[in-house]
Amino acid sequence: MSISLYTTSVPVFKQMLLALSDVLSKADAHAQDRKIDPAALLQARLFPDMLPLVRQVQIACDFAKSVSSRLAQVEVAAYEDNEQSIAELQSRISKTIAVLDGLTAGQFEGSETLDIVLRPGTPKEKKLSGQSYLLAYGLPQFFFHVTTAYNLLRHNGIEIGKKDFMGTY
Repeated sequence: MSISLYTTSVPVFKQMLLALSDVLSKADAHAQDRKIDPAALLQARLFPDMLPLVRQVQIACDFAKSVSSRLAQVEVAAYEDNEQSIAELQSRISKTIAVLDGLTAGQFEGSETLDIVLRPGTPKEKKLSGQSYLLAYGLPQFFFHVTTAYNLLRHNGIEIGKKDFMGTY
């Protein structure tokens, strides 16, 4: 039995984005309870050379929508990357979930063999099959940024655990 790229992408992205939304809600409540400026959390980093929390969430959303859209062969929605609050990040997550909800399993039929070109026309150009694009590139990138966002919040005292990371499945 084979499993479709739709099944291995869209429901997974949605589960993790909903969980990310929930941990952001906990971060917002934590900030309010302790009179912390939420903007301080949005700029949190584990090390100076890494991207802050706000970018981790933005990039996680970008991977969820772009990977799924490319595999469904629809135009990738563009976002401005101008979020400056937890509420705005929540909105971005909601927009991303709406993009995912607009995709159907039928749009993914045959996407395993699509040719996906990363960084076209550059020295770093790389061609992948649709299956490799999802499994070896898209999902690992997405999980890296979701995990980093979770870890930044946990590091900053938000009381979250593995169940929060996983969300509802």
